[in-house]
Amino acid sequence: MILGLSLHAFAQLHTILSLIGIVTGLIVLYGMFGAQKKMPGWTALFLATTVLTSVTGFLFPRIAVTPAEVVGAISLVALAAALLALYVLHLKGAWRWIYVVAAMLALYLNVLVGVVQTFQKLSFLHALAPNGSEPLFIVAQTIVLLIFVLLGFMTVRKFHPCGARGRKAEVQTQTQAVSAPFSLSST
Repeated sequence: MILGLSLHAFAQLHTILSLIGIVTGLIVLYGMFGAQKKMPGWTALFLATTVLTSVTGFLFPRIAVTPAEVVGAISLVALAAALLALYVLHLKGAWRWIYVVAAMLALYLNVLVGVVQTFQKLSFLHALAPNGSEPLFIVAQTIVLLIFVLLGFMTVRKFHPCGARGRKAEVQTQTQAVSAPFSLSST
């Protein structure tokens, strides 16, 4: 029993939290990358479920430290940085790109574990890569990593206030705000 749940029920809860974290993380990524929108509800759900996924991962019975726990610890450090950047420092200055990188890292690690679990749990994939070191498994992990590095780089460029577009828009907004009281309008 873990938190009053059977091991099987707890594993299902952990998996559901992980899947919600992945789906909401992809929605938040879309918001940062494509639409340039703040999505406070989706973002809060993504961060909360991803934190809970990592925390619940530490509650499984174990004998020694596992690779999943190392990934969980790294994820929690990244999530702490993302939470600090977003909710305490309000994405000001460098904290915007720190948030993007930290959130992307947490999402990537969640997907990474998902790929590992998929190869372990689905018999047709497990038959192709029973040890997790076969070429197909390595190719799958490499593709996921490359996708996240590419999307992360592009998202930092689009979402960062010092990027060409972001800085230009920021300067224009500041210029408009300063010049607005001095505008000569006929009223």
